[in-house]
Amino acid sequence: MIFPKAVLFDFDGVVVDSYEAHYNAWSAAFFELFNTNISPFPHQSHSGKSPMLIAQYFCEQINKAEQTEDLFLLKGEYLHKGLIAPNLLPGVHEIQQLLSETNTPFGIASNATKKFIENSIQQLDIKFDVFMGVEDYEFPKPHPEAYISLAKKLNVAPENYKNTWIFEDSITGTKAAKSAGMVPIGILTQYSKEELQEAGSIMVFPTLLEAYKYLVPLS
Repeated sequence: MIFPKAVLFDFDGVVVDSYEAHYNAWSAAFFELFNTNISPFPHQSHSGKSPMLIAQYFCEQINKAEQTEDLFLLKGEYLHKGLIAPNLLPGVHEIQQLLSETNTPFGIASNATKKFIENSIQQLDIKFDVFMGVEDYEFPKPHPEAYISLAKKLNVAPENYKNTWIFEDSITGTKAAKSAGMVPIGILTQYSKEELQEAGSIMVFPTLLEAYKYLVPLS
């Protein structure tokens, strides 16, 4: 394995653990709209999917599918207030420093909203100058558009896609990375090594810290 030409990151579950921030926002918005408590988050079926699909799921649980967009928008308002910062996961600063020192392009492409990513970057003081959210593409993951769009924004040549690493923790995102013709690298936040490999991950690490240690000798 050679050092990557570029490195692309998913956000939730790779750079940050934002479950509490997201679920609290969903819960508050759901209660405001429907005056009832929200159901548990559907990790197995919806982790990594777009917020609109998640909103649809929650509304369908109480036969209110017609209010999907209302829930999506209100959840965004609660989330973007930024009352709860996500938790930074291990290895982010280390891998950013390595990529900067080696002049390796890197950025974020997420199914989260761009405002949430921006707020989190500021709150956690992490150095991602290039990032894209779900509003930036027509087709969210598992479609490859997110990662192809980010690669173009980072001026990664198509012939280098086969050596562009993508760190992903979800099956949805791993399939997007594979469909983009890039190299999916799994992070063990929510799925097993076997599940990520079956989806297409070439290698799997517990966190970005272990990935950083793997990359150092290659640099």
